Amino acid sequence: MSKENDIKPKKFAVAVVGSGYWGKNLVRNYYELNCLKIICDKNENTLEEFRRQYRGIETCLALSDILGREDINGVVIATPAETHYAIAREALLAGKHVYIEKPLVLEENEGQDLISLARKQQQVLMVGHLLQYHPVFVRLKELIGEGALGRINYIYSHRLNLGKIRREENILWSFAPHDISMILALAGEEPESVYATGGNYLHQRIADVTTTHLNFPSGLKAHIFVSWLHPFKEQKLVVVGENKMAVFGDTQPWEDKLLLYPHKINWQNNAPVPVKGEPERIKITQAEPLRLECLHFLNCMAEGTEPLTDGKEGLRVLKILKQCQTFLEQGGPQVDQASSTDAPPVATGDFFIHETALVDDKVSIGSGSKIWHFSHILSRSQLGENCNIGQNVVIGPDVTIGKGCKIQNNVSVYKGVTLEDYVFCGPSMVFTNIYNPRAAIRKMDQVRETIVRTGASLGANCTIVCGVTIGQYAFVGAGSMVTRNVADHSLVVGNPARHIGWVCQCGERLNEDLDCPICKNNYSRNDGGLALNNQTLLNED
Repeated sequence: MSKENDIKPKKFAVAVVGSGYWGKNLVRNYYELNCLKIICDKNENTLEEFRRQYRGIETCLALSDILGREDINGVVIATPAETHYAIAREALLAGKHVYIEKPLVLEENEGQDLISLARKQQQVLMVGHLLQYHPVFVRLKELIGEGALGRINYIYSHRLNLGKIRREENILWSFAPHDISMILALAGEEPESVYATGGNYLHQRIADVTTTHLNFPSGLKAHIFVSWLHPFKEQKLVVVGENKMAVFGDTQPWEDKLLLYPHKINWQNNAPVPVKGEPERIKITQAEPLRLECLHFLNCMAEGTEPLTDGKEGLRVLKILKQCQTFLEQGGPQVDQASSTDAPPVATGDFFIHETALVDDKVSIGSGSKIWHFSHILSRSQLGENCNIGQNVVIGPDVTIGKGCKIQNNVSVYKGVTLEDYVFCGPSMVFTNIYNPRAAIRKMDQVRETIVRTGASLGANCTIVCGVTIGQYAFVGAGSMVTRNVADHSLVVGNPARHIGWVCQCGERLNEDLDCPICKNNYSRNDGGLALNNQTLLNED
């Protein structure tokens, strides 16, 4: 890790997006490295505390306040996992290097898209798999590479604690990414099969305890045990080799974090006999792993090099998490990694409904549509063909959604909202339907209609105040607050949202001549915004 300590981090400026449970640690480290420029968070009280704690640091509520700034080189994302893709994509398109706290994203196709986009934009894409930067793990990896343990037969990892218990994700997604990342780094190969089991004790749909089993082509086997229902905190990685065995105990004092056991198995009279020895304490210079990880990101930005935990590494971990999640939901025989699919678990007619989703009576669902985990479609609502409804989405009652719409996780489409065809709703964006709501006064007779026209995109965490119309192919930036109508093809950002440019049907920003640099479409102004001059067919499958 000495290379990271040689750089001059103050040459770079980063923005930290999301400053909660883990984000505050990233804020502290980048501030101490003299690289923190601005903190972006939705909680004004949190930002006020940071302004008092870190003098001279700017704060903002909207991602759009960061992306257009030339004095910010990198964006550090520590928001809920369902928002990672939308925020990272916008940051890469804005020419920023991107660090994403684990997991990379929630869907494999989103991960592939970010990797391709980072390569195209020539930007760094790094995933926060912290323990790969821990000095103890780095030394363990070196010892294995040097052959000090001999051939590795078996790896066992457990990460146990009482809390912090989450409800937006299960224990697998919360704890296991660290262990999967370490095991893949030590194995130097990808598993040929994966199997997982779990127990749901506090909530019938959310696993509190899981065990994961990985089988590798070389014969190496690995097991991961994670739980947030354990009487004490314990984080341990055990590596069993032919010659020696290593134990990385992260909850131990620094001098005892890495122990090397010279245990062997000798054969006497055709019977295995264990031969035990005293552990050797490996001396390692103490350093904060998160600081080293932050320095690594800065170093990669400085030199244009690929991070140790790049997008491809993040995608490998994601694939294993997805396979494990399939077992937790369905059980069944082992799934070969090369042939795993994202097929929904429950099929009904010509559309798919996950077993945890709830669909009321008098609901119309178009052919090819998919409704995912914990979503609820209320009565008299209509979904067009080929819609994709993410996790924890509420639609209705009396809502009409056109064909080809994609509604990401944690979105509620209330009565009074209409989505035309091919509308994109980013993670955790918000619709309202009452302008001046009161809890004690029923005001459903005052619902104001909101219409989102064909092809429009609403970025992650944006808010659409009721009674407005979002024009065709308009684009609302992440975190923006829309309080008035948005013209066709208009690009709006900020709080309140303001027009800053125009976008093509394909989603790319138009130049000053209203030409698209990607698909070469050309537009002209009209009363509604823009109109397409050289009409081309869009692939809207």
